[in-house]
Amino acid sequence: MRMKPSLLAPAAFAAAAVLAVVGASWAATVIETRSVEAVRSRLVTSGLTFVDVRADGLQVWLSGTAPNEAARFRAVNLAGGVVDATRLRDALEVTPVREIEAPRFSVEMLRNDDSVSLIGLLPDNAGTEDLAEAASRLGTGLQVADMLETADFPAPDGWSAALDFGLGALRLLPQSKISVAADRVSITAISGSEQEKRKLEGQILRLAPEGLELVMNITAPRPVLTPFTLRFVMDENGARFDACSADTTRARDRILAAGLAVGLKGDTTCTIGLGVPSPRWAEAAEAGIRAVAALGSGSVTFSDADVTLEARPGLPRADFDRAVGALEAALPPVFSLEATLPPAPQAVAEGPAEFRASLSGEGRVELAGRVTDELTRKAVDSFARAQFGASKVASTTRIDTELPQGWPTRVLAGLESLAQLHSGELLVRADTVEVKGVTGSKQASARISQVLSARLGQGRSFKVDVLYDEKFDPEAALPTPQECMTRIRRVLAGQKITFEPGSAEIDQVARGTLDGLAEVFKVCKGMPLEIAGHTDSQGSEGGNKALSQARAEAVLLALQGRRVDVSRMKAVGYGEERPIADNGEEEGREANRRIEFTLLDEGGNPVDDAAPVVEETVEASADADGAAGAELDDGPSAAPDEMTMRPKRRPQDD
Repeated sequence: MRMKPSLLAPAAFAAAAVLAVVGASWAATVIETRSVEAVRSRLVTSGLTFVDVRADGLQVWLSGTAPNEAARFRAVNLAGGVVDATRLRDALEVTPVREIEAPRFSVEMLRNDDSVSLIGLLPDNAGTEDLAEAASRLGTGLQVADMLETADFPAPDGWSAALDFGLGALRLLPQSKISVAADRVSITAISGSEQEKRKLEGQILRLAPEGLELVMNITAPRPVLTPFTLRFVMDENGARFDACSADTTRARDRILAAGLAVGLKGDTTCTIGLGVPSPRWAEAAEAGIRAVAALGSGSVTFSDADVTLEARPGLPRADFDRAVGALEAALPPVFSLEATLPPAPQAVAEGPAEFRASLSGEGRVELAGRVTDELTRKAVDSFARAQFGASKVASTTRIDTELPQGWPTRVLAGLESLAQLHSGELLVRADTVEVKGVTGSKQASARISQVLSARLGQGRSFKVDVLYDEKFDPEAALPTPQECMTRIRRVLAGQKITFEPGSAEIDQVARGTLDGLAEVFKVCKGMPLEIAGHTDSQGSEGGNKALSQARAEAVLLALQGRRVDVSRMKAVGYGEERPIADNGEEEGREANRRIEFTLLDEGGNPVDDAAPVVEETVEASADADGAAGAELDDGPSAAPDEMTMRPKRRPQDD
């Protein structure tokens, strides 16, 4: 069938139109695909993987979330370099800018004998100069290396209290590193002795603000123990260490574990020190403890490498030999053993030769018994007077030329041991030296064992029976600042401090009060106090302030005249600035005329009213001021401004 000539032309045009549409569609798809691939490849090569590229006709759309405006701008520019910029459509978003977080503020304070280094970041309002100046006042001639920086952010909660506490601790610790943050303070320091370490730890704990995390590591140099002594005893009172020494923490734990295994009860102090005669000290001590346990009762004494094993009198020889043989086999080679089996006691017509000494709680010493000759008697008397005081020694000794060899040494060693006690008794016999009594030192028993083992020599028997009583411990008996303030309140409750009207002269009736305060300050030494004077509103403001200053200084000088240490006290006159009652009534004016004793904080300022200041502030009324009359010169405080510990509330003070 042939198409009519008249239809050929329209058909050709229709076919051409279809081909044109198909060709154009194919060309547009190719252009879109190649444009997307080219743009995507360029962006990925440049590391901009956050961009999603798609085509819509000849338009190329960029979408996604850029981390910042600069990244968005770079993506658009790179895409515009691949396709015509008029074809690009920017649908990119940018991550919102977050608020800049404040940095973590912290300060490291390093102090040695002659310098302080300050390193860290402070809030801008804290002021590096203020901190450096405060550090320079910690000691005379201290050089301060200021490496502090600041950031323009407010101080976090707790920052000021933590920084003040850090400065207070730095004052107490001349060799230390203190790291301060708002919520945590870390202290690393070296003390001069174990006793000083315990005292510093107590002071720092009282300084610490509530809620602050405190990490404290104060170390004391290990003492040199001469001789290196250990003494383990089992008797009718049970098992105990009269003296315990170790060279390492691990050795100490081994020794104490050996004691616990054979019946040791209660807490035992074992000193870690230098001077051990053998690195196998713990092994030797364990063997000695096992030997005493095998005997059932007795003692073992290590004095350096000399070992003395003593059994109870009357022990069967076979049991004794068995224990001695086991100990000899177990001791390391450097140690030498001397074992003693005392004979069973027998009745005798006359008692053995003795020397006795008794020490009373008042410090009086009575010497009785026998000495070898006149020269020895004088030596013993002189030694006792040197140890206990010349006026406190009474002697009734007598001469016995038949005493055993070494008797004077035993007597002098016993007296040296007795001097370690608060009260007690000494008994010296030919076969033993016994010291018993009460002490205020936890180290007394160990010290006595050291003295006796060193002076008597290997194989000599001695017995130590010492009881520690905290009430005789000077360190344990020291009152806290709050306890001191309680004592001050009690004194002032009996009689107020009063003055002559319009004068800074202390009234005669108040002299007894000042005497009582002086007695308190003999125990509460170095109290950081503000002695504040206040008046009523009668008279001129300047005159009242000068009068209050003069009265506060009069109290301070009166205490100083009673030999009170006022180096950490300051006198301040507030005049009529701080009334506590209505000045319009006589009763109110009487209340406003007063002297206040206030405990100070680390910066030398009165403790804040929100703190336990009600418990810390003591008022003493002054006599009627009347008109102050001629104005007195404002004088400076008689004592410098110093820091103090922050007191803690104790139940017994309520």
